[in-house]
Amino acid sequence: MPTLRHLTLILLLGVLGMLLPISTQANEATWQALKEDGLVILMRHSLAPGIGDPPGFERGRCETQRNLSAAGRTQAEAAGRAFRERDIPIAAVYSSSWCRALDTAELMALGSVEPVPWLDSFFRGQGDQALITQTAQEQIAAWQGEGNLLLVTHQVNITALVGGGVGSGEMIVLRPTGGSFQVVGRLSVSVQ
Repeated sequence: MPTLRHLTLILLLGVLGMLLPISTQANEATWQALKEDGLVILMRHSLAPGIGDPPGFERGRCETQRNLSAAGRTQAEAAGRAFRERDIPIAAVYSSSWCRALDTAELMALGSVEPVPWLDSFFRGQGDQALITQTAQEQIAAWQGEGNLLLVTHQVNITALVGGGVGSGEMIVLRPTGGSFQVVGRLSVSVQ
């Protein structure tokens, strides 16, 4: 006779089985939407183990920061490869000036990378959260380029912008809509 614990596990596995194909389809639908141009890709930097930055952090000195691991570097390269394989047009790439974000953007190799202060982290009071978030919202809402805009930033920035977090290297695709934006979907690239 199955216990309540077994029934719960069976139900959970059934629900996960139903969600996995939807998740894959949503990922493909989001990739397809990026072929239309004019979207904004909001990306959390690739895997950089730890939280925040160590004591003695200095923005211009990577050796004082939490940096990408080998897996994070591979993850960034795989993400760039996925964009190129799908012929996703990228018109501009902006990044936080933190080394882990810059390295992610550069390893993706989708164009020249411009560091901008409105993507810098404000974790533990390192920046003005309200000003950074407002400026990022304005930049996203104003995007009308041919091609898509790639923004590489941090977990706290993405949470402030869209109300939810993302994993390392995960992306949220946004559509600018008359002074605001709407979420089109999420993307994550598996490393093989």
